[in-house]
Amino acid sequence: MADLSDLELLIASRTPIVAILSHEEDRVVDLVLRVAKRRRLPVFRWAVTEGVRRLDGEHAAQRMYLKPTDALAYFRSLSTGAVLLLLDFHPYLEDPVNVRLLRELAQGYAKVPKTLVLVSHELTFPPELVTYTARFDLAMPSSEELEAIVRDEVLIWEARNSGRRVTARRHVVGALTRNLAGLTLRHARQLVRNAIYDDGLISEADIPSVMQEKYELLDQGGALSFELETAKLADVVGLVNLKSWLEKRKPVFLGAEIPPGLDPPKGLLLLGVQGSGKSLAAKAVAGAWSVPLLRLDFASLYDKYYGETERKLRESLRTAEHMAPCVLWVDEIEKGLAVDEDAGPSRRLLGTLLTWMAERKAKVFLVATANDIAALPPELLRKGRFDEIFFVDLPAHAVRAAIFELHLRKRGQDPSRFDLPALATAAEGFSGAEIEQAVVSALYSAHAKGMPLSTELVKEELSATRPLSVLMAEQIASLRQWAAERTVPAG
Repeated sequence: MADLSDLELLIASRTPIVAILSHEEDRVVDLVLRVAKRRRLPVFRWAVTEGVRRLDGEHAAQRMYLKPTDALAYFRSLSTGAVLLLLDFHPYLEDPVNVRLLRELAQGYAKVPKTLVLVSHELTFPPELVTYTARFDLAMPSSEELEAIVRDEVLIWEARNSGRRVTARRHVVGALTRNLAGLTLRHARQLVRNAIYDDGLISEADIPSVMQEKYELLDQGGALSFELETAKLADVVGLVNLKSWLEKRKPVFLGAEIPPGLDPPKGLLLLGVQGSGKSLAAKAVAGAWSVPLLRLDFASLYDKYYGETERKLRESLRTAEHMAPCVLWVDEIEKGLAVDEDAGPSRRLLGTLLTWMAERKAKVFLVATANDIAALPPELLRKGRFDEIFFVDLPAHAVRAAIFELHLRKRGQDPSRFDLPALATAAEGFSGAEIEQAVVSALYSAHAKGMPLSTELVKEELSATRPLSVLMAEQIASLRQWAAERTVPAG
């Protein structure tokens, strides 16, 4: 009902041109007809395939008005108020004759109130029409409407399959409904149908494929990618403070309503040494909260044409909002926002991102990772941009032992055969990624020598490696010193 009252208010406010960007043409036409009926206005529709047709009643199409110029001239000749639907009119907005006719119709609104409603998947108005135009966006289906679609498709499937019952658990249906948010009614119905029709079952296994299909429907081939493989918090060794922080905020982020006095979780920045597990932790946020993980590649945003870089970012952020609730992961964010000249693309990109961070309403949890704090613009680190800044340090002794156990078990080795405390001691100063590579290298050595992997072989690889904490000792010491006073330890 919100769409109906909002569009009626827009037409009642004497707006000459209304632009509706939508693929749901039938839904828009039905909505306009209902508004026009309430306001007792005739409705005309133009399409290049049939010309002009009056919709309120049984009227034949007038094919003599197939050309847009002729159709607009006909509309201009009408002596009474009306609503004029122009379908897929965007290619004709480049014709100066059409632009002039539209402008004359808009200028004549005070004498004869004729509202032009342009409906298309894209609409770019020339400057001379912008002042007469208002954009109207169809509301996305509510959770109640999405639940109704699931129920409808269940009943349809059961009717077509001789009364067989669809198997579905309530919590799975709830997760499915949440992940349909941001889709049109038609697309939501399509995804529900895909989930049910192969086996008559709505299960946890359907959720990843639904999220993948949803992303493919929304993706515009930009800098955003859908990460199907997420991690679990159990896969992240250590980082107990980060895990506790996330568990406290999970019910608030996923809840239907925000509890009084609380702000919705917005995001966090993971700062730390390279290879310390920041990317894995970012993936684990999505896995722990059972929401889609989207990765934003800043390098893909940059474009040689002025304004295109920011436009690509806005489109990517809009897609993320349609995927909500979700986690938006920006890896090595400092590389995309390196400070340049005052009017450079990085500054404009930063401005676009900061505006979105401050104004977004959708449940998009931003997780940014960074290695070089000096390269980050100060505006991004101001209090309130992120809920928290965590520092992911090199792993302590006990955590290093747990990392060795994890990677040995992942590669088919029995951790009990190894002296894990001794390996942890030998790996002092190593990051999690460096420990993993030491295990991999030791496995290659064992294979080459025709012998089983042992503690000694792993220690040999450790002794032959100079970790980053040695190679870049000064930079890492500086980073640790900065983080000690300004961030929260993730471990």
